Amino acid sequence: MTVIEGPPAEFDLTREEGRWTHQWAELHAEVITSGLCTGCSACVISCPHDVIGYEHREGGYRPFHLEDELGPSDCSHGQKGCTSCTRACPRFRDWEPAADEHLFGRTREVEEIHGIAEQTLLVRAADDHVHELGQDGGLVSAILIWLLDEGYIDGALVSYLEGDGSTWRAKPGVATNKEEVLAAAGSRYTYCANWLAYDEAMDKGLKDLALVGMGCQTSAPPVMWSRKIGKVGKPVKFNIGLLCSKTFDDRIFDELFDAKYGIPRHTIKKMNIKGVFQLWTHDGGYHEVPLKECHAWTREGCNHCPDFAAEHADISTGGIGKFNDWTLTVVRTELGREVMTRMAKAGVILVKPAEEDPAAVALMDRLSRVSRNRWPDQAIGFPKRMPPPPPKKPKAAPAPAPDAPPATPAGG
Repeated sequence: MTVIEGPPAEFDLTREEGRWTHQWAELHAEVITSGLCTGCSACVISCPHDVIGYEHREGGYRPFHLEDELGPSDCSHGQKGCTSCTRACPRFRDWEPAADEHLFGRTREVEEIHGIAEQTLLVRAADDHVHELGQDGGLVSAILIWLLDEGYIDGALVSYLEGDGSTWRAKPGVATNKEEVLAAAGSRYTYCANWLAYDEAMDKGLKDLALVGMGCQTSAPPVMWSRKIGKVGKPVKFNIGLLCSKTFDDRIFDELFDAKYGIPRHTIKKMNIKGVFQLWTHDGGYHEVPLKECHAWTREGCNHCPDFAAEHADISTGGIGKFNDWTLTVVRTELGREVMTRMAKAGVILVKPAEEDPAAVALMDRLSRVSRNRWPDQAIGFPKRMPPPPPKKPKAAPAPAPDAPPATPAGG
């Protein structure tokens, strides 16, 4: 695999620092139809003219242009100077250094495999009810409830399940209290563009929001702030990233879990991924599906996503490692450290060093490296690929016992 040392010669990064002129036509060509688009929907909610559509259903999860005048690949507003969609996109051009510089005042170093971070911890909710309803350590729910109680936010962009949850179809929504936060708890492993709940939050008059999402979604706020898109990114005051290797199209329920394993979606109670796809059913059953069987339902944008560790969140979290009831947590920003410190002092969360589960940190680094190297050679600009990991040192031969005879040379 060829290592990209920098942007192509025809792409002058200094142009990105001057007057921004990029519009939908470039976004359509470079991101949406190239396989880089993750369907985060940041371009949809940032469009001031409401001409970008989005289908939040199986086979969809990708923005498209609504106007007929210039067809799907160009925009009359863009030709007149509107650049909001490209400013918002966390996969367009120099998105990674733009977000790094805005959040951290510098770009990541090569050795920062899972991104710029202050510390890595193992954390769980102290409240047993929150811990039980949440995924793994229940940390995300605990953070949102505490942020609401302490006045940091007045709402959060999250995902719910449609109806009574039996369809397992995720939908974007807004949580404004503890009950709504807990109703959104748990993981789905299918995609939900939580940004699409932004308009609902604005209609409710909310001003200070938390965003919960995978790296493709949580990179959007600092990219927006860096590119000065305007008011859209300003309400996001706290950014919670979810470690994510990939998500699956909703069709996996019917075409794999039901068709091959006889597990209809309405019978599923909970799911998780720990080396295999784990499914618990309402009748008390437990099932495992090999991940290699799930690959065919991987969403297209995930195949090129370079960000496993949600590198531009205030706090990145994920249930990887040997402890099923603790959350591996990466604290990235000063605000993230402030929140975690205050929560720990208040007894809202329990914390222990990540060194107690070195395999979890090693797995995060390995999956971060794998994800980063997905970024295709033909993509303009960033991110740079990771070098291969250093070769493992061969184990030294054990020293002979004091009374052992000397080794006999081969062939001797």
